[in-house]
Amino acid sequence: MKMPPTNSLSLFTALSDLSGLSSGFVSVGDETVAWRELLAGSVLDSRGEELVGRSVVIATKNQLTAIWAMMELDGLASRIVLYPPDMPLEHLSYVIEAAEADVLVSDRMKVGEFVPPVRYFTPCCQKIAALRYDRGVPIQTEWILLTSGTTGPPKLVVYTLASLSGAISQGSVSNDRIVWSTFYDIRRYGGLQILLRAALTGASLVLAGDGEPATSFLTRAAAHGITHISGTPSHWRQALMSPSARLIAPEYVRLSGEIADQGILNHLRSAYPQARIAHAFASTEAGVAFEVNDGLAGFPASVVEGTAGVEMKVEGGSLRIRSGRTASRYLGRQATILRDAEGFVDTLDLLELRNGRYHFAGRRDGIINVGGFKVHPEEVESVINRHPEVQMSLVRAKKNPITGSLVVADVVLNGVTSSASDSIGRLQKEIMLLCREELSSHKVPALINVVGNLAVAESGKLVRSHA
Repeated sequence: MKMPPTNSLSLFTALSDLSGLSSGFVSVGDETVAWRELLAGSVLDSRGEELVGRSVVIATKNQLTAIWAMMELDGLASRIVLYPPDMPLEHLSYVIEAAEADVLVSDRMKVGEFVPPVRYFTPCCQKIAALRYDRGVPIQTEWILLTSGTTGPPKLVVYTLASLSGAISQGSVSNDRIVWSTFYDIRRYGGLQILLRAALTGASLVLAGDGEPATSFLTRAAAHGITHISGTPSHWRQALMSPSARLIAPEYVRLSGEIADQGILNHLRSAYPQARIAHAFASTEAGVAFEVNDGLAGFPASVVEGTAGVEMKVEGGSLRIRSGRTASRYLGRQATILRDAEGFVDTLDLLELRNGRYHFAGRRDGIINVGGFKVHPEEVESVINRHPEVQMSLVRAKKNPITGSLVVADVVLNGVTSSASDSIGRLQKEIMLLCREELSSHKVPALINVVGNLAVAESGKLVRSHA
């Protein structure tokens, strides 16, 4: 199947031009809809003509409703702003102002009290109407994604359909049998990438329904015969704790959004020996840069200079990226600069070169200071996660009057040993010994806490805070 170019098309027209859509579908919760049905329907009660050239915020709870609204609005609206359902509504007024939005599309009727007046409040239809208007020639729509907003208002990141889909192969491929799935929400960059991979190639897509438990989602994904599935390492660590993870038999497993350490790569290889395990580097601002398929943490140094279509360099220890896949800018009157004078995006992800291979050390903005020494939490976690009886871990700072901070690790053990106190004590000692063997003394945790679970944000990333 030949994917149509997206540099001058809308998502709607790109889908319309695809051949072989008869077998492609989207499944969200208990709803399954064929791509061709999405093309023929209107979630906006066929009022799309009123929204031509407008800046529109999509703030729906349901992922299928959001997909339908994206398809209907791309090529009609001047901007589409994707407001994730987990984003606090207190930020909605700011987002509307920064995006100069005059339309709010939502299936949540209570959002009105949180926002300034908009020209149109368009509730999504409970029943899908037939598409009864001529879409005309598509205009270039800006796609606006939001950063997490966990410590303040989110940043608004500007893309086009062309830059969002830059990493998706446009060659001849047969996707009739491919069924994609993802733990991400499609309003986030990682989830939107999987939506576009399915939509722009005619493959099918299975997504979680509103509040659907992981066990139910994985059971339904298995019933649909998913072949390709993506998520963050934290998504996967949680999923592998569920017996339902054994129901799926993917051919391709993809990790992104967090550092893929050797521990999670090994766990996935053991769980899905038939699958190709890949970890990709991508971020909301820098887009998709590259993918690693050799089963090892980090990536070969040759990737920096040898990745087609992407320019990379390591400067000041951090990875910087320039490509047609990056966002163009931040939006808003007080927006900061996204690209430097040469067009590079600083990812803030710090790299260390060891034996011809780059390893991610952590984030520049997440360093723990222990008596003047720098500690990257992710580096310590990667060591802890290598223990065969550790499911996942979180390394954080604890204030100390002498050193400024101490390193503390919260660890989730696997189900076999986590309930026995004598086993817990033994494992704490083993983990501490492993850290002392692998890490400098200032990086070794002062305390290892065994906990029942760790908080994972809707974005799929561990919730990190510094105390």
